Amino acid sequence: MQLRAASRSSRGCQVTAQSETHFEHGAGEGDDLRGGSAGSGGDPLLTALLDGMDAGLCAFDADGVVTHWNREAERILGWTKEEAVGRRGLAGWAVRSADAEHVEARLLDAMNAPGRRVHEFALLRKDGGRVLVRVQSSGVRGADGRPSGVYCAFSEVRTQIDLERSIALSEALFDGASWGVVLVDADLRPAVANEHAARALRTGRAEMLGRPLGELVGEGVEELESALQHVLAAGPPPDPAELWVTLRTDTGGRAGEGGGAGPGAGDARRCWRSGFLRLVSPMAEETPVPLGVAWFFLDVTEARRTEQEAARFRFRGNQLHRATRAAAECEDPMEAVAVHLDYSLAGFADHALLDLAVGGADDSPVRLVRTVEAPSQGTVSTGVPACYPRDHPAFQAYDRCGPVRTSVGGAAAEGWAKARRWPDGMVHGLCVVLRSRGRSLGVLTFLRGSSRRAFDRADAVHAEGVADRVAAAVDLARALAP
Repeated sequence: MQLRAASRSSRGCQVTAQSETHFEHGAGEGDDLRGGSAGSGGDPLLTALLDGMDAGLCAFDADGVVTHWNREAERILGWTKEEAVGRRGLAGWAVRSADAEHVEARLLDAMNAPGRRVHEFALLRKDGGRVLVRVQSSGVRGADGRPSGVYCAFSEVRTQIDLERSIALSEALFDGASWGVVLVDADLRPAVANEHAARALRTGRAEMLGRPLGELVGEGVEELESALQHVLAAGPPPDPAELWVTLRTDTGGRAGEGGGAGPGAGDARRCWRSGFLRLVSPMAEETPVPLGVAWFFLDVTEARRTEQEAARFRFRGNQLHRATRAAAECEDPMEAVAVHLDYSLAGFADHALLDLAVGGADDSPVRLVRTVEAPSQGTVSTGVPACYPRDHPAFQAYDRCGPVRTSVGGAAAEGWAKARRWPDGMVHGLCVVLRSRGRSLGVLTFLRGSSRRAFDRADAVHAEGVADRVAAAVDLARALAP
């Protein structure tokens, strides 16, 4: 593995690489390393480059005399440029005498070897302490092509290990993390993403890069972009945020659009527990320059849906219990029906309609008569059958003895409810049949407006539970009728 000149940060890697390049070019153009010595007041540009490096650097001429020594080398070992430049070898001051021959031989071997050599050994500090360093050495040739010296870039092994550990962490996050990681640039476009994030967004890692988030996420993209903008401007929030989003389909339309009742609509809506980190440039000394946001997220959809279903089940169970207790205090069974319908609307629907069946004997057609409406309109029976066509959802439920769900969306919603003799503005309907003692007594219809989601299978089960209680009260009213 090629060793980068060690640095204390990712900024150090970049600056070091640039400085080494300048040094090689500068040294390669001279006849002798001593001629451009930073220690003897040589080229100011070369001196500035060497002193600006985040790695220690020293250079030797062909005789092993130190010709260059930068400020980072002074910081690591404590020896100043004036004390180091001009010494022959490292023995007795930068390396223990017992180790000097071995160390110098390994360093000077780089003059006659192609490429770069990497070594690790202990150097002496001016205060007598020892420090383990990693050294990268490379030969320098003069204008005639002959070896004229060697330069060595070095840093503490501890610093290099910290850098390598940070790089390894970054690679692990983007390769093996069990949650999504996306780096979003200042324009709110994905710049880097791991495999988990690509699967969660139902796209490829390469395909999602540089695209607006609105092309990947449908509903919920405004909340996501708002969170990212807040992090860029003010920093990350103290706690993770849970964002509900709807993914877009491969064709570019919103997944599950059309009332949410289509196949896969439930799978397209996801809940992501998200954390954010603001990324700033390490090159900025005073005012941080935002580079983007690191977005970490974990899909917690199933857990949240389970919690929601449990809460909904508890609430509906409590409502049924309260409705039963209230209906038990009603002397008139039809008043008890109205109580059941009023209680059933809370958190479930906007309107409830009860149509009781009449006729059906002697081959006469069954007619549905509007009897009760909720909210709180009480008994409204006029004895006049509702003008439902035979393909009306209420008749379909009556004929099938099972629930029927229907919805409409978009431009088709205009006049949809009126054509079905339902209150204006309703776009979702659920019809369930009333059954008691083996007979169908009528149809109970629940309606929702456009601000609510479509009825699902769990809603149909709850509606059948309400219909059972209503059917018992209707049957009792008919039995008590004179």
